[in-house]
Amino acid sequence: MPKPRTEAPGSPGIDPRWARGDKDGVGTAYTPASKIWFTLWNGIITELYYPYVDKPQIRELLITYSDGTSFCHDEIHGMKMKIDRLGNISMGYRITCTENDERFTLVKEIITDHYSPTLLLKLKIIKGKNWNDNIAFYLTLYPHMDGGGNGNHAYVLRRNGYNVLFAEKNSTYLAMRGNIPFPLTTVGFVGDNDGHADLLSNMRITKEYDNASSGNVSMTARLEFDSNMEIVLGISFGNSEVSALSSLNQALSVPFEKQEAKFISAWEKKIANLLDLSSYSGDNGLLYRSSYCTIMTHEDKTNYGAITASLSVPWGEVSDDSNRGGYHIVWSRDLFNAATGLLAAGDLETPLKSLIYLEANQLENGSFQQNFWINGEPYWVGVQLDQTAYPIMLAYRLSKMNAVRRFDPTPMVYKAAAFLIATGPVTQQERWEENSGFSTSTIAANITGIICASYFARLDNKPGLADFFASFADFLERNLEKWTVTHNGTILNDVTTHYIRINPADFESECPIEDIDGKMVSLKNFPPGSVNVFPANTIVSTGFLHLVRYGIRRPDDPIILNSLKVVDSVLKTDTPFGPVWHRYNHDAYGQTAEGLGYAGTGIGRGWPILTGERGHYELAAGHDPSPFVKALESFGSDTMMIPEQVWDATDIPEKHLHLGKKTGSATPLVWAHAEYIKLLRSIRDGMPFDQVEEVRKRYLEDRSLLLNYEVWKKNRQLKEVSPFIPIRFIFERPFRLLINKDGGIEPTADSMNTNIGLYYLDFDPSPYKESSFSFKIFWIDTGRVEDTVFTISVRIREETLISKAL
Repeated sequence: MPKPRTEAPGSPGIDPRWARGDKDGVGTAYTPASKIWFTLWNGIITELYYPYVDKPQIRELLITYSDGTSFCHDEIHGMKMKIDRLGNISMGYRITCTENDERFTLVKEIITDHYSPTLLLKLKIIKGKNWNDNIAFYLTLYPHMDGGGNGNHAYVLRRNGYNVLFAEKNSTYLAMRGNIPFPLTTVGFVGDNDGHADLLSNMRITKEYDNASSGNVSMTARLEFDSNMEIVLGISFGNSEVSALSSLNQALSVPFEKQEAKFISAWEKKIANLLDLSSYSGDNGLLYRSSYCTIMTHEDKTNYGAITASLSVPWGEVSDDSNRGGYHIVWSRDLFNAATGLLAAGDLETPLKSLIYLEANQLENGSFQQNFWINGEPYWVGVQLDQTAYPIMLAYRLSKMNAVRRFDPTPMVYKAAAFLIATGPVTQQERWEENSGFSTSTIAANITGIICASYFARLDNKPGLADFFASFADFLERNLEKWTVTHNGTILNDVTTHYIRINPADFESECPIEDIDGKMVSLKNFPPGSVNVFPANTIVSTGFLHLVRYGIRRPDDPIILNSLKVVDSVLKTDTPFGPVWHRYNHDAYGQTAEGLGYAGTGIGRGWPILTGERGHYELAAGHDPSPFVKALESFGSDTMMIPEQVWDATDIPEKHLHLGKKTGSATPLVWAHAEYIKLLRSIRDGMPFDQVEEVRKRYLEDRSLLLNYEVWKKNRQLKEVSPFIPIRFIFERPFRLLINKDGGIEPTADSMNTNIGLYYLDFDPSPYKESSFSFKIFWIDTGRVEDTVFTISVRIREETLISKAL
């Protein structure tokens, strides 16, 4: 009979936390059969993801060593590590750990099995000059099954001469053993009664338990090595004990060297087909090839084309189970950049899968969630208009490259464009997900996306719909400076006219206030009681560079040049590796001044993405972009991982913070790697890769085709219009207007049906110049008349007279 399980005391353990978010490596096998991903930090294995790229299952795997009497250290505190890629380029790693007191060198090689969800870890000990035969090595794994550290179950079972460590939660199972049996195993609750705590206190395992039923648990094993001081460890997952153990045993039955050769070969074959952009880099294409592999490592292997933002939980060391998503979920914005980065590298297959995946996640109203799990379940639910524009732009890019095959993106494009028209121009959140209003970068994406929709309508032989789309894009473009430019700037004494970060406006308002000056903006992530409200015209960002990137404004546009001076004065930081920019002034999303992880408040740091965006601008302006290429290459880690944020202050070595290098936020950030690839491709092409030909021609080359309409709709109920511009009324139902005239009612014609869920009617206000007109709305589908009487004044504005005089 099996012996009764010995229950560990101390349930449920201390509150769980995630591992740090600034990874030194991410990896997986390049095969859909290996549904497992791993991450590395400071030489240790941190999260393992299974069976989807958004589902972390452990916090970390830690090696500890002790002589049993006089010392006990773990690999974080007792060793210096060096990380190299396996092969010429692959997503496997060799980590060489030199023990501080020269007792030994530990070499770790990390890959995943080609055919199963199994991590394979080969350990080799090279004895040093101060080697001690009493040194024993231990392995501790911290399960965070099913995406959380609470409620985990850990236990030990004996299987055919091997002690196998298991963890389980919500029908997901983990199994771990070595190719050499563990001579000792124990499980426990993290805190005072787990194996690692026992080692630190007693320099050996003094208590052995084989069951920890529910809580924040750990699993510890003493390692036994062969005559060459080597051992191969495996960690497998499954939906049962049997499936996890079967995968584990099958993977360990194949020699590690054979597994490693297959792992490396698959990656090297994949990158051999890339477009050669190495001559445009500063490192002969090393970061370019690594960036491509890094992006691909973030793709799910069940939902093809689904690419997460980062295999990390930013500042995970201060994040508990409430931070379920971290960055290992999908944002349409990040996915667009990832997919177009892959396109820039010459990959036409994966971006199409991403487009099809996005189409499957489109909401019925045409929009896309703020972010979502791989299965489409929403995580946050803010409305970000640029994230609806970007899938249209991806469809356009693929169509222009003749890469959509038999997939027809037109219905998706029409629904998305209809949502942008019905909902904009105010976005509930801009690209930094914090404020509502008129955002320069969001409007730039919307103009571009809607012009791309017009392109599809012309391909679809629907010129009327194409003009309808274009007219709304023209409306956005015509009002761009009105909504996003201040003429009373105070940041630089000699520059008063420039773009601002956001013109705050109520997303729910029926008639949001469009003027800028006098408005205040409330910034996020500030400590309670601190001042976080500023004049809107004093907060700036670099989002206006998208106007140049997409082809809406020239790089030498005076307001663009003014805005560059302003943002460089308050957002730019020079590092030993090159310049980097903050998201906006007074940003509080980042590491604290003391170097502590962001836990709701902090100081915003420099973003390498913005260095790449500036490089695209400099290229468009005819300047040399190579310094920005080199900066991105230098911001990366030794393993070529580009971070979300870099440290922009004096070094704090004990916090792993160095000027111009990664902070504790997300590393790698897929968007940053995509930005780097696109910058190389842009240099090759001589123009920004994201530039849209139809946008450039319309707004920079021949403006004679622009359609001039004022827009009146349910969320833009204007009180005053110019007599010189026809009003286009837009609703989501068929209608006509009932105009009050001479004491009677004069109906307009019926609205036009666009056949995409929108109806419009054009109205000439010029007969009412210097007066007003009133109307009600008659809904044709129900035969009902709105009770509300709307009144619009028709006035010649002073600025209109000045412009006509000029």
